[in-house]
Amino acid sequence: MNILVTGGAGFIGSALCRHLVEIGETVINVDKLTYAGNLASLRSVETRANYRFVNADICNEAALGELMRRESIDRVIHLAAETHVDRSIDGPAQFIETNIVGTFRLLQASLKYWRQLSEAAQRQFRFHHVSTDEVFGDLPFDDSTFNEQTPYAPSSPYSASKAASDHLVRAWHHTFGLPIVMSNCSNNYGPYHFPEKLIPLVLLNALDEKPLPVYGAGMNVRDWLYVEDHARALALIASQGTIGESYNIGGSCERSNLAVVQAICDILDSAKPRRNQKSYRDLICFVADRPGHDRRYAMDTTKIESELGWKPQESFETGLSQTIAWYLDNEWWWRPIRDGAYAGARLGRLAAVQ
Repeated sequence: MNILVTGGAGFIGSALCRHLVEIGETVINVDKLTYAGNLASLRSVETRANYRFVNADICNEAALGELMRRESIDRVIHLAAETHVDRSIDGPAQFIETNIVGTFRLLQASLKYWRQLSEAAQRQFRFHHVSTDEVFGDLPFDDSTFNEQTPYAPSSPYSASKAASDHLVRAWHHTFGLPIVMSNCSNNYGPYHFPEKLIPLVLLNALDEKPLPVYGAGMNVRDWLYVEDHARALALIASQGTIGESYNIGGSCERSNLAVVQAICDILDSAKPRRNQKSYRDLICFVADRPGHDRRYAMDTTKIESELGWKPQESFETGLSQTIAWYLDNEWWWRPIRDGAYAGARLGRLAAVQ
């Protein structure tokens, strides 16, 4: 298959590109290379014959359409998005432009391309839209979970923009017949994760002997999904998912934010002890909570497990250990980010729209 991956220089996108290349698919990676896009994450596949990178914006409908025709695209897997809740609080405009308008432009380009294909090629084509569990809002502290029929109730500008893009994708299927599949995932973590998110931020702050900030009391709960497990799920949905259907992807690894930070500290205490021999837990500090911070997310993954046979291969413990080991061994990747694009400053404190 010739697969167009949007946002393929991002965290999840690069993991997907690496996986698809390794299993023999031809990957055309389209990325605008915003602050979180990093071609260094694709160093292992950049010279492979079945991988190509194109620097382009998903808002450029004409360029996307021409690229699809030139590369005879069989599938589009759409991950390009602004993704950080804190940044969406400080500046929501870019989230509206990329996540909503960009998805619209990509849908239009895909629809025009799909309509000019032969009947056989039309039956083969898929548009896979990748989304988040945050579109469902939040859950109480009980045993409830999000499933594919959970009503949407987004809380942040980020999740609202992703909810809007989800609705657009469904509409282009129901109104125009574009063959789509969709997925909503829980919190990802793993190698090559831009260090504005919780796990890499805490890890690198700890290595730099900086405070480890935890929002509120640290009791907000997330379901953690190892990024390479997610990449395997995306490849499976794109190839075998039922047209018009959505699939929830989760790691079945619920942890409070405080428990995650403490787990990172405990692994580092053994893997890279502090010079003063104290525990990294001593660096934990509690900071003012994020505005509108959702309490809890949890995913019911029955559908993807029963229909497509997918299950995560990593537990939270094995995935976190591998993640920390990767960061300890790959300072070449993260040090330029910490020294340049993002040094770990607090984001998301503004409650007013700019």
